[in-house]
Amino acid sequence: MLNRNIETFTGCDCEYKDATIVIFGAPFDSTTSYRPGARFASKTMRFESVGLETYSPYLDRDLYDINVFDGGDLELCFGSPQKALEDIENFTKKILNDGKLPLMIGGEHLVTLGAVRAVFEKYPDLNIIHFDAHADLRQEYLGAALSHATVIKRCYDMVGDNKIFQFGIRSGIKTEFEFAKSHTYMNKFNLNTLSDTLATLERKPVYFTLDLDILDPSVFPGTGTPEPGGISFAELLGGIQKVSKLNIVGCDMNELSPIYDQSGASTIVACKVLRELILSLNK
Repeated sequence: MLNRNIETFTGCDCEYKDATIVIFGAPFDSTTSYRPGARFASKTMRFESVGLETYSPYLDRDLYDINVFDGGDLELCFGSPQKALEDIENFTKKILNDGKLPLMIGGEHLVTLGAVRAVFEKYPDLNIIHFDAHADLRQEYLGAALSHATVIKRCYDMVGDNKIFQFGIRSGIKTEFEFAKSHTYMNKFNLNTLSDTLATLERKPVYFTLDLDILDPSVFPGTGTPEPGGISFAELLGGIQKVSKLNIVGCDMNELSPIYDQSGASTIVACKVLRELILSLNK
């Protein structure tokens, strides 16, 4: 049994035993290659969520009508990616074993690997839907196999060929895009082929990882590695609603770095995306 966090994301304050969805923070950004700060995302989002209504006019649903537990932030070792990933994996396993859906808030994108390890253990036929500006398919980055630039390649090493579906990708080195041609399904720049993917993945277990830098920096400048040419907020919400129709067995959103947008707009964008994500995932 987990105890409710003292400060929770708005509307996510039910007891653990009653929850169908469990959100938790993974405040880790030690392999960030450009601008660190994503470790502050989940804490900042909880604080700022007081300004967000629990009701979604997009979905005509309310967070108070469903059971969501906020497990707070994990206490992760900043000096060891291996130890941080192990702690994320173990926490995710507990949520899965208790029959609940884990929804992790990063943190840099490497945190996804810990959660995927736990989900893959339970669902060996796992598929991954990946929304991002970056391919994250490098074999190593500056000699390190564990990096936010290698996270999807490490996931590929588990799930294998044609199990990863990438959308919005508009940045990476040439070898990443060449690798994707033979080993993943990559839709560059936008979400145009998402509906085709839904038909392919019907009834299959799916992990959904959302890097918020898929959004254009004009919408979401508060991120560690902003990339021009992203999608709009409305396009992202539409994509989330489509993905949620699948058999989602694990989920995360990551890469908000609130210190790079002093207006607070990026944080409230992330909060609103999280609200819509939770409400969409609740079946």
